[in-house]
Amino acid sequence: MKKLLALLLCISTNGFAQESLSIERIYASPALDGTAPDKLTISPDGKRVTFLQGKQDDFERLDLWEYHIDSGETRLLVNSDDLHQGEEALSDEERARRERMRLSGSGIVTYTWSTDGKAILFPLAGDAYYYRLAEGDKPAEIKRLLNTEAFETDVQLSPKGNFISYIREQNLYVKNIASGKETAITTQGGGDIKYGMAEFVAQEEMSRLTGYWWSPDEQHIAFTRVDESPVDVITRSEIYADSITMIEQKYPSAGTDNVDIQLAIQHIGSGERQQVDLGENKDIYLARGQWAKDNIHFTYQVQSRNQQTLWLKAYNLSNRQQKVLITESSNTWVNLHDALHFLKDKQHYLWASERDGFKHLYLYHINDGLVRQLTQGDWVVTSLDAVDEATETVYFSGRKDTPIENHLYRVNLAGDDVQRISQRDGFHNVSFGDSADIYVDKFSTVNTPPQVSLHRADGERIAWLEENQVDENHPLHAFQQQWVAPEFGTFSTADNETLHYRLYKPQNMSGKHPVIVYLYGGPGVQVVTNQWGGHRGLLMQHWVNKGYVVFSVDNRGSKYRGKKFEDPLYLKMGDIEVQDQIAGVKFLHTLPYVDKKRIGVYGHSYGGYMSIMAMFKGADYFAAGVAGAPVTDWRLYDTHYTERFMGDPREVDAAYTAASVFPHASNLKGPLLIYHGMADDNVLFTHATKLYKHLQDMALPFEVMDYPGKKHSIRGEKTRVHLGHTITNFFDRNLMPSKPSVER
Repeated sequence: MKKLLALLLCISTNGFAQESLSIERIYASPALDGTAPDKLTISPDGKRVTFLQGKQDDFERLDLWEYHIDSGETRLLVNSDDLHQGEEALSDEERARRERMRLSGSGIVTYTWSTDGKAILFPLAGDAYYYRLAEGDKPAEIKRLLNTEAFETDVQLSPKGNFISYIREQNLYVKNIASGKETAITTQGGGDIKYGMAEFVAQEEMSRLTGYWWSPDEQHIAFTRVDESPVDVITRSEIYADSITMIEQKYPSAGTDNVDIQLAIQHIGSGERQQVDLGENKDIYLARGQWAKDNIHFTYQVQSRNQQTLWLKAYNLSNRQQKVLITESSNTWVNLHDALHFLKDKQHYLWASERDGFKHLYLYHINDGLVRQLTQGDWVVTSLDAVDEATETVYFSGRKDTPIENHLYRVNLAGDDVQRISQRDGFHNVSFGDSADIYVDKFSTVNTPPQVSLHRADGERIAWLEENQVDENHPLHAFQQQWVAPEFGTFSTADNETLHYRLYKPQNMSGKHPVIVYLYGGPGVQVVTNQWGGHRGLLMQHWVNKGYVVFSVDNRGSKYRGKKFEDPLYLKMGDIEVQDQIAGVKFLHTLPYVDKKRIGVYGHSYGGYMSIMAMFKGADYFAAGVAGAPVTDWRLYDTHYTERFMGDPREVDAAYTAASVFPHASNLKGPLLIYHGMADDNVLFTHATKLYKHLQDMALPFEVMDYPGKKHSIRGEKTRVHLGHTITNFFDRNLMPSKPSVER
């Protein structure tokens, strides 16, 4: 009788018996995100939209699909299992590239269209495949263009689709698709010398994942020569379950030498090579490369070592002369971007700058300089999406309406008023076709899984590619009764800065509730957005269903509030960010349902660093903390990222000491859990072990969970399930008043 009453009570409380959102289910297939596709591209001829989509029984195994615009049909183009089955034996270089790209999954993970819209190139398992679409009576066909024992990386299709190019054993090659003839552009690569390859900091910190660039007419190819010999060799361990591998890695720690880099341009037919003079000062960064539409000018961006000056330069193939087009400068640092677009008149180009404190678009003449500023205001442009030169319309995404949503806008080249195109409140990620008359919109909110639709340039929806409605057939439907929609809001700090927050409250509020503060806190990232949160957002739902309040605030230093909002952390990492997070806790203290003595903090990477600093510098506010893959001493991190915000440790050593966690460790009061991948080549495992030793020497207790063989992202379904339970159980033990039993 008691069991029956308990069952009836459960049903009446929840409305009906329902499945619990477990950690296991969060990471299982089918994905709770639904079936929204990824890597959406409108074909150059504007006839179809291609995308990658996971299999129903394995959402991380990706296939190539298309949506045909005229017929409205969606169909599978290439099943990755038809070409390669089983685990892909990735090379070390490819694994590193994918880690830098934050690219997970297997199968077809990337692809490129030919400019005529008739063929697609994609790499798979170290080889390259060329898919020719059906045309008339001729059926579709797949040609394997590379089939070697070597693992080729950075496979690209030339602009007109006549060649493929790739890196093999640190040399650059091109191959004629029709004839099959392979040509080695370089042959001297090996050891410390790499041709056409992006060095570590270029990949990890500059988002430059290649070291070569085709001219639009396929006559020339620009490429880098990287000499890693000046870079210090660090010996790090990669600890696996049954072995330990000692790795000698070229890693430019802050304050040490970077690579020597050179730039050359070679004619594909004749082999004639021109060296581009990068200047007398060799201690620079080559940040970007891009051809102008005239096939004569190759433009590249160079940063000074301290990143306070950036030059956009143009090299002229005809007269072998070069000039500086734009110089950007700052007394803190200059952020990189990808908003450089050359117009078809070969005289004008668009450029983004933060010179007024916010990222905005500017129109330039290649000879006469600045023409006009196109956008302005206390908000930021996030991306330059397309230009319709016939109507002189520029399409871009930005945060004009609110910093927590991304919307599509347009502005005329004459600089008229900005007009918003996207209508629904939320987050819009768009991709235009070459003609700029249609675009694909991948839309979501914090409560709405991604939906994909096709639109005309004025915003009118043409069709759904994947409406992804959470109906009774959707995998997320079973959890809708327990779903918690968060609140968004702002509060002011003691020095009158406005901060944005996101707050989840349990459905059944009773008494005082413990809190988990999730944070990142570092530059280049924004946590508080009205956007679908993926696995992390689902984990927050799991926590709030257990009775936690879950809270996030974007402190100063975070992205998309403008450069002025980022600058306060210059030379002072771990200071203003922690102050703002403590301000967030003080805001929580004003809420009647918050147990101010049971507030925990969790973050990964920079967020891991922030969790430790919160526990050390805010011990009176945070009762327990979880730090994932944390930076502990910025001297151990790489040059480009660290010196951008902290300067050169050879010049400002005291700033580095203050920003490290060690001087503050004696303030630790509450329980602290640290986890780290034991093969992490980004935030090296040394960061964790150095802190382990420091805390042990001080006889301060803490907990550890290290993951053999895992890199910075701690990937793998079972590993993520284990990590989710580890974090949750830690908070349950230390924050939950009733101390519930450990989850299994």
